[in-house]
Amino acid sequence: LGIVLLLWEVAAHRYWVNPMLTSRPSQIWRTLVSMASSGSLWMHLGVTLRETLAGFAIGMALGLGVAIALWWWPALAAVLDPYLVVLNALPKIALGPIFYIWLGHTLSVYGMAVAISVVVTIVMLHAGFSEVEANQVLVMRTFGATRGQILRKVVIPSSLPTVMAALKVNIGLTLVGVIVGEFLSARAGLGYLIIYGGQVFQMQLVMTSVVILAVISALLYLAVTWAERLVSRLLHLPMRS
Repeated sequence: LGIVLLLWEVAAHRYWVNPMLTSRPSQIWRTLVSMASSGSLWMHLGVTLRETLAGFAIGMALGLGVAIALWWWPALAAVLDPYLVVLNALPKIALGPIFYIWLGHTLSVYGMAVAISVVVTIVMLHAGFSEVEANQVLVMRTFGATRGQILRKVVIPSSLPTVMAALKVNIGLTLVGVIVGEFLSARAGLGYLIIYGGQVFQMQLVMTSVVILAVISALLYLAVTWAERLVSRLLHLPMRS
């Protein structure tokens, strides 16, 4: 990484590449320090993090609820499965203008975040619920367990590795949805900074925002991975690679 940054700096300094198009590490660092000193960095970072965490929570809760409903009513799953396939394949960015009209410039960001993540969550969790060993369910039914008891005592505990895997996928998709939403309608956030920097040809602002996003994405993924390991250790669950 250090060699790449050094080569980038030298290439931009000697105009082997156009610094107006690529910026350079020293400019990115100065922009980062300036934004941190003025407080604008923390404001825009806070907006993006708040939207990401809220969208993540909403997407997971909604995805879990729908997946449970599909498991509970197999006929409903048979009806909705084709639509879920279509929604999963649909380019979600096409929904941006619709969310903007329906929800306004602030809430449309949350709409995009949830739209991008929730369908994948539903598909993953429903598949995990459906893969629970039939013999375990049969034994519970033999002892007179209700459907709710089977869900709580067999299906959800057996599907916890799938739930944790969905969390890891969902956190990244939610961040993507937030940035797309900020591209389209936001007035603050890292996605807004990228669009604004591109419009006024301030590539150092664009690249600084991209670097911050890369760090945030890595930290969020590591946080979910740490939570997965903690839950797996406490409940003696197998870890997924």
